Amino acid sequence: MSTARDPIAPDDPRMRDYTGPQVTALLRELRKRGRPYGLLWGSASATETTLDGRLLVDFGNAPVSTLLNLLHLLRDAERNEAWER
Repeated sequence: MSTARDPIAPDDPRMRDYTGPQVTALLRELRKRGRPYGLLWGSASATETTLDGRLLVDFGNAPVSTLLNLLHLLRDAERNEAWER
């Protein structure tokens, strides 16, 4: 069972509301959920750099929306694996 979800755009106004500590918590979740799939970002961190008011994540200066979209994909993959068991 798959749920179609539109990706979050980098210019989504909600991306301006994320703080450094929130992004750090999301990165911890990304590391945990991504590890079984071989996705490792040990040095990723929230940066002080912003793009038009949006905090960037330091794994190639990606916007927070990229981090959230990756987490959505990993959560969907975990949910689908549970259905396949």
